Amino acid sequence: MATAAANGNRLSIVIPVLNEAGRIQATLEPLQTLRQNGHEIIVVDGGSQDATRSLCAPLVDRVLQSPPGRARQMQAGAALASGDILWFLHADSSVPAHADELICDSLAVSNADWGRFDIALDNDHALLRCVAWFMNQRTRLTGIATGDQGIFIRRPLFERI
Repeated sequence: MATAAANGNRLSIVIPVLNEAGRIQATLEPLQTLRQNGHEIIVVDGGSQDATRSLCAPLVDRVLQSPPGRARQMQAGAALASGDILWFLHADSSVPAHADELICDSLAVSNADWGRFDIALDNDHALLRCVAWFMNQRTRLTGIATGDQGIFIRRPLFERI
């Protein structure tokens, strides 16, 4: 099977970070298969005072420095990204296996320009499961997603907005 990147659907995964040394490797290591499939990972550091940048360097294609602020960092990463689809992740995200195929299939099947994953919080507390359920339902009803949901968007739409 050809990779999604080979089929003109190259992902640029943009991850804004700030002092994430304690958890960034757990986010980046599962993404290495995506790099092997031709997608790129860009980490944008907002001025970390810990080892975040050095821990990221061997696991990403680029580590950028930016003024702090998630939106500024996402913009900086997107400006240098080369992918057809931008995928914004938080530094504490866990992603499904074959996320690239899920993203590309989702956009192709629905002929959409953007999408997101359902959120699942890493806690079995009933209240947090309820919060996650309501967040996912709100997104389905309103089309409003949060960064925690791993938003992906086709480059032309991102550039228009």
